[in-house]
Amino acid sequence: MKKPTILIIEDNDDIRESTTEILELANYQVLTADNGKMGVEIATKQHPDLILCDIMMPELDGYGVLYLLNKSSETAAIPFIFLTAKAERIDMRKGMEMGADDYLTKPFDDVELLNAIESRLQKKEKQQAYYSKSLESLDNLIGHGDGMAELQKLISDRKIRNIKKKQVIYYEGDQPAGLYLILNGRVKTYKLSEDGRELLTAIYGPEEYFGVNALLMTDSYHESAEAVEDTALCMLPKDTVEQLINNYPEVGREFIKILSNNLKEKEDQLLQLAYHSVRKRMAQVLIRLAGNDPDGGVLKISRDDLAAMAGMATETVSRTLSDFKDEGLIEKKGSQIVILNAKKLQNMKN
Repeated sequence: MKKPTILIIEDNDDIRESTTEILELANYQVLTADNGKMGVEIATKQHPDLILCDIMMPELDGYGVLYLLNKSSETAAIPFIFLTAKAERIDMRKGMEMGADDYLTKPFDDVELLNAIESRLQKKEKQQAYYSKSLESLDNLIGHGDGMAELQKLISDRKIRNIKKKQVIYYEGDQPAGLYLILNGRVKTYKLSEDGRELLTAIYGPEEYFGVNALLMTDSYHESAEAVEDTALCMLPKDTVEQLINNYPEVGREFIKILSNNLKEKEDQLLQLAYHSVRKRMAQVLIRLAGNDPDGGVLKISRDDLAAMAGMATETVSRTLSDFKDEGLIEKKGSQIVILNAKKLQNMKN
């Protein structure tokens, strides 16, 4: 059985040598580089199974290394773990937004190092199953064509990012680095009012893109995005998506459809907030969350998120759901909501 190959990119001799020793004792094959530029060259030629990379380095820092590796389809899917003495949140956020898989804060012990590596290698093995499902659904959704084949290839070459529940993917005002496709899990987008109240603008599930608006409008994000549950997604780089759209009209048309649907949903949401009663707003939110086949649909969403999506207080959500339950429209099972009568919810009077 072939030993997994780990590339260590670290300018500190002591850390590089001690980490090498630990990994070799654990039966890994190890490659090393003492600066970022050399690390990129080795990764491009050798295609290691995982990369450990310091952030602050001469020649090219860790962010530059990750950026260059993400631009190549041959290296973009390699699991990437930052080694850093800087544990500030802003540094961690920047690295995760760029596509890093994990952080190890120096000094780290043998167990932390080996657990992080084993965890990432195991998740990489599951990657193909996720992509197979995603590409099959994408195939059914958008049909066939040269541009679609290129888009599918782009997706299959990307690395899966595993996002924890409540982890923020981007904030309102951030510049878009690319387009996101959910492979598993759910993501919510929301805006905050001046007094700190949250208005939930959308919830996205498997096989759905988000971040389309900002990318196509070449603008900053107008809302924040956060994982509602543990989520697997891939990020398609902005430059590559723009090139695909420019070269293949059919790809551009599909993203324009997505953008149009997003805008229509937001218009509908604004009309509901302006004109609909509390009961009708809640009924419409439940139907929208249930999707195309609402009867018997099971919704996993918190009262706070329902309140943000319907534009009402959490107490009002609880009272309205209790009324719906008494009327036989829904059933509540712990944190889950089961729709029992979708037709009545859809035809709820204002």
